[in-house]
Amino acid sequence: MSVGFVMLVHTALDRAEQVARHWANADCPVVIHVDKKVSRKANAAFIAKLSDLPNVRFSRRFNCEWGRWSLVEASQAASELLLHDFPEVRHVYLASGSCLPLRPVQELKDYLADRPMTNFIESVTTEDVPWTVGGLDIERFTLRFPFSWKRRRKLFDWYVGFQRRWKFKRKIPEGLVPHLGSQWWCLTRQTLTAILEDPDRAKYDKYFSKVWIPDESYYQTLVRLYSTNIESRSLTLSKFDFQGKPHIFYDDHMQLLRRSDCFVARKIWPHADKLYRGFLSDDASILTGAEPNPGKIDRLFSKAVERRTKGRPGLYMQSRFPNSGWENGLTAAPYSVFEGFGELFEDFEDWLSRVTGVRAHGHLFAKERVEFAGRQKVFAGALSDSTALRDYNPRAFLTSLIWNTRGERQAFLFSPRDNQALSWDLAKDANAQISVISGAWAVPLFYSNANFSDIRKEAARLQKIEAEHLDALRSYYARARVRIWTLADFVENPMEPLQTVIDEIGLRATHRLTEAPRMISLDGFGQFLQNLKNQGMQPHLMGDFPVGQSGDKSRNRPRKPYLVK
Repeated sequence: MSVGFVMLVHTALDRAEQVARHWANADCPVVIHVDKKVSRKANAAFIAKLSDLPNVRFSRRFNCEWGRWSLVEASQAASELLLHDFPEVRHVYLASGSCLPLRPVQELKDYLADRPMTNFIESVTTEDVPWTVGGLDIERFTLRFPFSWKRRRKLFDWYVGFQRRWKFKRKIPEGLVPHLGSQWWCLTRQTLTAILEDPDRAKYDKYFSKVWIPDESYYQTLVRLYSTNIESRSLTLSKFDFQGKPHIFYDDHMQLLRRSDCFVARKIWPHADKLYRGFLSDDASILTGAEPNPGKIDRLFSKAVERRTKGRPGLYMQSRFPNSGWENGLTAAPYSVFEGFGELFEDFEDWLSRVTGVRAHGHLFAKERVEFAGRQKVFAGALSDSTALRDYNPRAFLTSLIWNTRGERQAFLFSPRDNQALSWDLAKDANAQISVISGAWAVPLFYSNANFSDIRKEAARLQKIEAEHLDALRSYYARARVRIWTLADFVENPMEPLQTVIDEIGLRATHRLTEAPRMISLDGFGQFLQNLKNQGMQPHLMGDFPVGQSGDKSRNRPRKPYLVK
């Protein structure tokens, strides 16, 4: 025989029994360590089920915990027992109770027999490891970690900070160069014996007992002292997500696991009946001779990580609600926002929909109600026109609207009178096309029949709101396509800005506008602004609007001709 297995088991004992029996029946000795947290009754039943196999042993039990020295102790005790009881073993393969063989055992035997002096263990220096999580790479070896990261996290973090603050550093034993790698290895008898029987083992064990996650560094470092014939890779397929948590394989991963050509995979879901039946059956005895190559499926895992971290643009759901700034785009599709157009033009929504074919809404964030197109009470995706529901999460309202209507461009009106909670979100959304006529909010005030003192207060309030909104649109963080005209500049020549906006929407073939929306009369508007100034309020967002200028005069001037094809 050429290979023996050390299994670290802590749960799903029935599955561990299946795998151990599979290896033992293939004439491979197995030594099992059962976590001390497993009850005596369960452990006794587990031992009884495997008692008919003469080449299965059970090692001394330890209370194992992730990231702690106890995991190394368990592997040491089991390895010593395996080497002592089965002198014919040439390689020792470390596995877990959630591991599953993917290829025939004979194929693994032949593979190792062709490489009798090769150690398969991932072993790289801390400078070359891109997957260390938590900001601890070389500090794993220079700080002390007496507290459990899982059970006593606050104390763990405090003690790490304390050591950093006081510049405490442990001395690495002479001759050791810290290495890291996967905890699942396959070592030769000579190398493993040298590690376990080293005269300095007590010193090394004492040092590594206070290293963080020593099962990923103990053998990976010491193997460099006793062997130069090392292939820095694991024969076990083990994938991790962006948070450092292992991927779990389910029944629908059958073909994916076959494609990897690896000998063993972890972590397998305990209820993956199809996987256990398929890989532990006699039908899995076909020899391929292929070199283990987990890189074949790396592309799929990369896509899975990207989908997990970035998601689909503009999609938010309970199973994936990203942290702020982690979104793969705020919204799912381009949309248009018109600010000031509804105040300056009559029936602007109808005109916009007719000219461009977009779904043109009114003020979606008005305080009275949500003005869906056609003033519907319920819109796509069961979105209600209730302001209470909308204002509970305005951002979710917008993202839901755009997601629910993918394939049809949406447009809506916005003004300082509306809920401003989305001001910065609109500015930072690359899908937003925002067109602003600054100061147009004053036109409804001009036509209002309120007391002038009230008009003045309202004008001051709206101007302050719009000024803050424009600051957001002009900020460094803005990603939206923004065009801003003052009211005076826009009224001077409205066709050119309208043509620009329509061209940017670009849903229909580009053509020159032959129809303009009807502009509200601005006769006397200049005097209205002057009255505001006289009352002590400075309306500066409208641009230079002469006191005597009127909307009719501006529109009676000869316009630049447009060629219509």
